[in-house]
Amino acid sequence: MQDRRYNRKMTQQALDLLQKALSLSEEERADLASSLMESLDEKVEQGVESAWNEEISRRIADLDFGKAKAVPWDEIRRRVRTGSFLRRFK
Repeated sequence: MQDRRYNRKMTQQALDLLQKALSLSEEERADLASSLMESLDEKVEQGVESAWNEEISRRIADLDFGKAKAVPWDEIRRRVRTGSFLRRFK
């Protein structure tokens, strides 16, 4: 299987595994892909989850103390549809 869709840097062992995986049912492929992705998540930098939790807590506190203002979902959708949110970044 030397299809251009697949990474040319794959070893023959990886290509063989891929070929076997592609012969699985859709459900089995989805389960396998999920397991592989989870195995990559285990290598996330230490402290990232803690940093995100701190950031979430900070943002909640900003909302609670009036330092930040929530925008209703309907307003966000309108801004996205009209592109008006992009003007803020130009």
